[in-house]
Amino acid sequence: MRTSLLWLGFIVPILALASCSDTNHDTSPASDATVPDASEETAIEEIAPPADGSASDFCDLPGSLVFESNGSRRLVSGGRSAPSLSWLTLPEGFCAHYFANVTTARQIRFAPGGELFVASPSTATAGGAPIGLGAIVVLADDNHDGYADGDSLPHSDGTAENLSLFMSGVASTQGLLFASGAFYYQDSTSIMKLPYAVGDRTAKGTPEMIADITVFPTQDHWPKTLDMADDGTIYVGNGGDQDEVCDPTVFPRPFHGGIHTIGGADDPIGGTEISMGFRNPIAIRCQVGHNLCFSIELGKDGTAGEGGREKLVPIRKGDDWGYPCCATKNLPYPGISGTPNCSSVASEKVAFEIGDTPFGFDFESHGWPAPFTKNILVATHGEVGSWSGARVVAIPTQSNGMPVMSSDLVSESGLKDFASGWPLNSAAHSQGRPAAVAFATDGRLFIANDLDGDIFWVAPVGVGPDH
Repeated sequence: MRTSLLWLGFIVPILALASCSDTNHDTSPASDATVPDASEETAIEEIAPPADGSASDFCDLPGSLVFESNGSRRLVSGGRSAPSLSWLTLPEGFCAHYFANVTTARQIRFAPGGELFVASPSTATAGGAPIGLGAIVVLADDNHDGYADGDSLPHSDGTAENLSLFMSGVASTQGLLFASGAFYYQDSTSIMKLPYAVGDRTAKGTPEMIADITVFPTQDHWPKTLDMADDGTIYVGNGGDQDEVCDPTVFPRPFHGGIHTIGGADDPIGGTEISMGFRNPIAIRCQVGHNLCFSIELGKDGTAGEGGREKLVPIRKGDDWGYPCCATKNLPYPGISGTPNCSSVASEKVAFEIGDTPFGFDFESHGWPAPFTKNILVATHGEVGSWSGARVVAIPTQSNGMPVMSSDLVSESGLKDFASGWPLNSAAHSQGRPAAVAFATDGRLFIANDLDGDIFWVAPVGVGPDH
């Protein structure tokens, strides 16, 4: 059951009392695969939550769906009415719980006080997500401590009790960042900085524009995500276009799609160009402790048979990732008049099939069990129309924070499915489409779907508010 809350002339759909995508333009026909009937699913045992108030496990909260050995599942009864997660598949020893709904949830970030900020753009996106709110919304589980002292019943069921409108009037917004006592957000081509105090749920003060990225404006790939490295450097992405033409007589190529630094003492208002050759750097995240930042690059549509691939790449000054001339190092796209120089293109370590559309990612650092310890969790948005490839995958990292060599171009190597079950039938996309992921400080991974706006979290069994 969902209700709506009226705010300043627009509707914010949410779960009663609590509480889609910039991807490839592939026009491949929808898959003939169908979602299994409920009768084909493994039965779910419903159990009561702990009655003595002694539990401190998120997976014991009412509404949690727990995945156990041999494919068995149990649902903790007593949760609020919410969309079923019975379609979802997780590894043994994890649970899932519905959290909230925000129309076109394209980006999620946790504030220092634990609130979840959600970017909901109203500007059309390349993947055909619904028109969002043109706003940034705050979701808060104000009873997040699980059980209140002396209570014999759960004090929280893991959903968002409160939401508020942090900011409206931001049609083209996706990038969000909390850093150094400030809140940074995208407003079209501009990156704005706003004073922020822990606990703020509405925008206060006067925003300052710290960058206006106009080196190459694009209608389709307008999202500009950003993050801050350990050394304080802020990186922001700028998209290129699908129909860019390679001119092999021009080298180095002009800077269109790429990564900038912004806000530094030497950075101009348009940012400093760091790495280039991107078609669509849809996500940027920095890994705490290694001073490493990464971007996801969505490769050229329709090039799966020509060596094209999506990529998860480190952000390094001077790197060229090849677009629009080269699919990867030493491999030019076919059909180009002349021979592009692809020898200086950087080599990726993580590659995805064209159409898998890796979209959002974050780093596990909370002691998850093997084999997911210190993995990079990546939400793959799937192929437009068929939704094939939509899931969340886990990529192991080395001791230096870099990912292991991983690919699903031919057969999966390195990466592994973590969450799956999103439908393969364009007529049955009620489960949404995974777009963004973010780890809370308590070890839960939050997953946002932009197609239907649903947000849920997953956690290992045994993890609670005091973890």
